[in-house]
Amino acid sequence: MGDTFIRHIALLGFEKRFVPSQHYVYMFLVKWQDLSEKVVYRGFPEIYEFHKQLKEMFPIEAGDINAENRIIPHLPAPRWFDGQRVAESRQGTLTEYFGALMSLPVKISRCPHLLDFFKVRPDDLKLPTDNQVKKPETYLVPKDSKNNSVTDITGPIILQTYRAIADFEKSSGSQMALATGDVVDVVEKSESGWWFCQTKTKRGWVPASYLEPLDSPDEAEDPEPNYEGEPYVTIKAYTAQMEDEVSLQEGETIDVIHKLLDGWWVVRKGDITGYFPSMYLQKSGQDAAQAQRQIKSRGAPPRRSSIRNAHSIHQRSRKRLSQDTYRRNSVRFLQQRRRQARPEPQRSAKQQAQTGGAKPQPAVPPRPSADLILHRCSESTKRKLASAV
Repeated sequence: MGDTFIRHIALLGFEKRFVPSQHYVYMFLVKWQDLSEKVVYRGFPEIYEFHKQLKEMFPIEAGDINAENRIIPHLPAPRWFDGQRVAESRQGTLTEYFGALMSLPVKISRCPHLLDFFKVRPDDLKLPTDNQVKKPETYLVPKDSKNNSVTDITGPIILQTYRAIADFEKSSGSQMALATGDVVDVVEKSESGWWFCQTKTKRGWVPASYLEPLDSPDEAEDPEPNYEGEPYVTIKAYTAQMEDEVSLQEGETIDVIHKLLDGWWVVRKGDITGYFPSMYLQKSGQDAAQAQRQIKSRGAPPRRSSIRNAHSIHQRSRKRLSQDTYRRNSVRFLQQRRRQARPEPQRSAKQQAQTGGAKPQPAVPPRPSADLILHRCSESTKRKLASAV
């Protein structure tokens, strides 16, 4: 077995806690060499203490002997009073700090001091109890945010509550087992169909297909189909297990026309549509290394239709479009797009001169004869005409 090290450290956001007194802790998603993912909570004072000890361990790299040799990033000292605005503005600093730290030579980025600091502690697994007067407020940083400023913060947020429709047995340390009827809070909804959830005693990744909202069976957050499609490339082959799925080989280019939250997207290859696991897809032109690691870590989540002994509290199931509907709408969209892209026939110079370049007017039919009018008019009209004569 190889040495233990950290692959990546991602800042998820921070929590405002009120026990034993008001303070702030930052949430980090730590990805280890065995592809496991752990969420840990660290306060800024202890992060700064870690930073000072790291400088003492590597005085040359810290610039204590010669400032020109410094490679360990700077980190500002804590303030006497840390309010919410300070906690928010500090997120960009922490993201840059740990990003720079992980890019340093192995003797620093994989040193025991760093590994011990991010190991899961008992406090990381301890969740708020029901008897607390005020529960923590969670603030998350959007995934697509490049500059972590005060305006990037989404919180405070109320985590959505879902219910397990069947027993789920975990297959890795990063997953969380569920029993039918368990109620969980969803911290993160990944496009892969794996959701990071927590209960009062545990945390971990759970397939979205095993969960249902408490208030309604319909998943209102599912986006509308996009029949124009987004180009993706398959990074792993998949053989269809059901009639509404599609088989694809690695390296094929397809269009994604509907991104569903359970991780099974509707894709289009030519005029064929079907479900395909989103974990096996990567946007065209992007690096597939991170997606490949997720596949090794968790694999594609199961589909709702494959779950046995599922027990829902709702009388009606979630609404889903059939593949026939997807195909019809997709063919209709493609035909309309081809018609719009088809060039109009060019008219000759003589035709353009006759019309003066104006829009052609509809042809006026010739006036019918009097006999034809009398033949086709109603009996009432005929009587009126006869009396007039």
